[in-house]
Amino acid sequence: MTETVAVIGAGMAGLWTALALAPTGRKVTLLDRDPPPPPGDADEAFTGWAHRGVTHLRHSHAFLARLRGIIRDEHPALLEALNAAGCRELGLDGMLTERHRKRWRPRPEDADLVVLTSRRTTMELVIRRYVEAMPNVEIRSEAFVEGLDASGEAPLKVTGVRLRGGETVAADLVVDASGRTSSAFDQLADLGVQIGEAAEDAGILYFTRHYRLRPGQVEPPRGGAPATGDLGFIKFGVFPADNGCFSITLCVPEIELEIRKTIVDPAIFDGICREIPGMRPWLEPERTEAVSKVYGMGDLKSRWRTLVSEGRAAVLGFFAVGDSLIRTNPLYGRGCAFAAVSATLLRDALEAGRDPAGRLFAYEAGLKREILPFFETMQKDDRAAVRRARQALDPHHRPSLRSRILKSFAEDGVAIAIRSDPDLLRSAMRGFHMLEHPSDWLKRPVNLGKVLLHWMTPRAAKAEVYPPKAGPRRAELMRAVGLDPELDVSRVSAG
Repeated sequence: MTETVAVIGAGMAGLWTALALAPTGRKVTLLDRDPPPPPGDADEAFTGWAHRGVTHLRHSHAFLARLRGIIRDEHPALLEALNAAGCRELGLDGMLTERHRKRWRPRPEDADLVVLTSRRTTMELVIRRYVEAMPNVEIRSEAFVEGLDASGEAPLKVTGVRLRGGETVAADLVVDASGRTSSAFDQLADLGVQIGEAAEDAGILYFTRHYRLRPGQVEPPRGGAPATGDLGFIKFGVFPADNGCFSITLCVPEIELEIRKTIVDPAIFDGICREIPGMRPWLEPERTEAVSKVYGMGDLKSRWRTLVSEGRAAVLGFFAVGDSLIRTNPLYGRGCAFAAVSATLLRDALEAGRDPAGRLFAYEAGLKREILPFFETMQKDDRAAVRRARQALDPHHRPSLRSRILKSFAEDGVAIAIRSDPDLLRSAMRGFHMLEHPSDWLKRPVNLGKVLLHWMTPRAAKAEVYPPKAGPRRAELMRAVGLDPELDVSRVSAG
């Protein structure tokens, strides 16, 4: 008998669930709270898609190599459609410095280290149209899920969902892919389901503006001042996209009140960008024009939920993928990749057996194996960033000896080794792009030895490997755009 699957949400997590489950023969129904996308091209999707359920739809995205590899291996026709729509594939060779190129030797595994870049709306539009054409998938737009249907006692069995208007959609399996605003877990808690959850603030706010190259213009050449970086009080990045478009994202620590309350002003946003050398060429008036307002996003948290309690399944017939289950800081670009990997893990768990509890155990085990290491690394980095942001505003702070050693190891050892050795770059990128455990590359004796050798090399002997200065100091930048750099310093000192 064919299993039926009701998926709450038709954003990236819902679409990835369909991509994973539909080829197994299951009948998949995606229930989308929002209207369908406009019928036109990528530009019309960007300007006209009222996709309210996706709060970060128009923020910067880059789609990791792990995600692109799943598309390549399981849906090659989709990869062709994405490329035809203007999405770009950027390989490892595009990340090389001039120093790398002197020693660069391509390897077969480099074919796995390819990133997809586009506007989120373009990527999602193409995937949605591909999914809509799958024979056993239905996408129902403006189908707002108000509640879960369930029966039995511990463990509760979810048997379907209730839509606004009274309709019930029965299903053998219900998958919550409704994102960070999901209400399904609250409903389960109201029904007595014990849900494990660990969450903490990421400590930043996210601001994005979109631009387009003018006719006949090209992107600035790489290799000079970095177009992505961290100034301590602000993180920045340029994200090439599709069809001559790109976006810039500035991430501001929550503690930086003066910057965050003014940065939504396009003049302030662009003014900050022009003070950062690596981004200045991207905003040359003859090269580009702005095509959007400044989009802000707050309430950024990391969160890990589990439906296994004390070794027992807390609920049956219900799974979650994407942000409703595992929520991440978007700074690391792993949200869509986590959704894609989760959906494939769910498929594997469902295919492995029919026992409802066994399926949940298998799914949870896969998540802990494939995603948890990256999640924990992200949380560790977020905590460190929050500490640095507060310390930057504290005139009395003096870093400890341990902090100075760790900073030196990261900046004068790891970073310099990666910028010098293409094999180390390849290894580090495999960890970043979820092709292996994030810290495995540095644990290998040969790699650690190289890093230590670069670290012990006198700074003068490796001076040419250091990147150009990423940007001005905090006070200098703030004064340049008309802000008072002393207000938050005084507040932190007083507090």
